[in-house]
Amino acid sequence: MTDIDVIIVGAGPSGLMLAGELRLAGVRSLVLERQSQPRDTPKASGIGGRILDLLRYRGILDRFEAASSDPNVAPRFPFGNMHLDFTHLADPPLRALPLPQLEIERLLDDRARELGADIRRGHEVVGMSQDDAAVTADVRGPDGPYRVTARYLVGCDGGRSRVRDMAEIAFPGTTYPEVNRLGQVTVADSVTVLGNGDIEVPGLGRIRAGFTRTDRGVFAFAITSGILSLQTTEDESTEYDDDEPLTLTELAESARRVLGADLPMGEPIRLSRYTFKDRQAERYRDRRVMLAGDAAHLLPATGTALNVGMLDAVNLAWKLGADIHGWAPTGLLDTYHHERHFAGARALLQTRAQVALRRGHDRAAEALRQVFQELIMDEPALRRMGALVAHADIRYPMPGSDHHALAGTFAPDLTLHTDQGVTSVAELMHTARPILLDLTDRPDLREIGRDWQHRIDIRTAKTDNRPADALLIRPDAHIAWAATIDEPTDTAALALREALSGWFGAPDQP
Repeated sequence: MTDIDVIIVGAGPSGLMLAGELRLAGVRSLVLERQSQPRDTPKASGIGGRILDLLRYRGILDRFEAASSDPNVAPRFPFGNMHLDFTHLADPPLRALPLPQLEIERLLDDRARELGADIRRGHEVVGMSQDDAAVTADVRGPDGPYRVTARYLVGCDGGRSRVRDMAEIAFPGTTYPEVNRLGQVTVADSVTVLGNGDIEVPGLGRIRAGFTRTDRGVFAFAITSGILSLQTTEDESTEYDDDEPLTLTELAESARRVLGADLPMGEPIRLSRYTFKDRQAERYRDRRVMLAGDAAHLLPATGTALNVGMLDAVNLAWKLGADIHGWAPTGLLDTYHHERHFAGARALLQTRAQVALRRGHDRAAEALRQVFQELIMDEPALRRMGALVAHADIRYPMPGSDHHALAGTFAPDLTLHTDQGVTSVAELMHTARPILLDLTDRPDLREIGRDWQHRIDIRTAKTDNRPADALLIRPDAHIAWAATIDEPTDTAALALREALSGWFGAPDQP
């Protein structure tokens, strides 16, 4: 007998997202967080890319937009000490929502609790064991030690994951000898802001907005609404404690080393420091223990890790729910590793490319940066890079062969015309239920779906420029199967049955 269905270790964005998604799947979850209060040390400063679509598909994106300081921020993003600029595109492939990580965690915590998740802060997992039936966590809480047993345990406890270590999962990779310091400060009286966004600094002269590379490091800044946002990057092998806050003095000294003179700074608004690591767990699953978020991967660039980690949680939750409710087909939980390890590798690909672009100091590196900057002046290349950074180019490998081009991709948000009125794919996904979406009134396909009607929703609708005759959409909003337009009945029926059985188990008993 277990105490709970799933133990989640860590109440960061990945753990809290997982807690909410598990509740949507009807799973009892317990979040154990060693910190007694949410950390106020500045970390991530926003979310972006595919996770924004997913939040919209769950019907909660408006909460995050309401909390953002600028929900319509210009789509221009740093990439390897350069920029991907989508401001001239009517439909940019990448957008972001400025929002401090502390606020992101608060919103996800509120959502998980609304759905019934049990979140305990000040409870540290100090030991763990597992067998064929359950996993047991030894916990040190405010009232003393205790044990809790669950069907599964998920480590969402960060880059220094104790869960990963206890499960003896290797975490190979590289730690780069560089330190990045970020600050938002008011503009000092002695600094002149020029009309084009550059600044004039006594003793330094004019500094162009964007990135300035010296032989001592990189300095970058931008001015928005009278606030100076700046960053320094220096080669340094110092190991900093993540909980040790950056001070204004440390930031100013770093800027002086990089620029060669003092940069006056006003009052600090936000200060943070981070180093870059390039690591990925060899496996995301060890029997009844899983990893998600930074416990599974560390990415050597900003603006990606938090988003990828939350998407790990969405992929895992419904599969755990299927297993716990007893209808998961053989191997379903293993697809979590296969799919998200693949997705993590894609995230590592683009962040490693940023390492190559930003760390080189010789003429060959300068040539690489120049060529890259020229390439992304072309719209197709710029869009491709945007999709890569947004995590929107993922097409999960599907079992079998001869798949529709949409299989494995994120379901497009089609406008749907039904007998009850107009809706959309996003609205249908609010409850995180699988959907068989019939777009051409195919009763033969709906009849097959009825054998799984206790596990999937069956919907009929019409849409303009339909991409397929029908779509089978998983709870994580990825397409498990699609019928080619005007595909013969026998061919489509056989493929649909295989997809339903492969993802959602044996048909319901009559």
